[in-house]
Amino acid sequence: MKAIVTVIGKDKSGIIAKVSTILAENNVNIEDISQTIVQGNFTMLMLCDLEGASVSLKELSVILTEAGALIGVSVHVQHEDIFNAMHKI
Repeated sequence: MKAIVTVIGKDKSGIIAKVSTILAENNVNIEDISQTIVQGNFTMLMLCDLEGASVSLKELSVILTEAGALIGVSVHVQHEDIFNAMHKI
């Protein structure tokens, strides 16, 4: 199963390190990543493969949401199909 992880917040060091470390610790593979900073605002979009993950999508979402709150960013995890359906024109 694939999932989309989005991260949004004020730019600061360690955001990518924190999120990618959590993913690695839970055996989630990052297949693609895009990040940008616009006027001090950090945005990141990751396509992740949860096939070998040691946690469920819901558990991963809780873990990343809590970690994001600790570092001052908003983190959301969605199944790839839901993300694609929401962004279809």
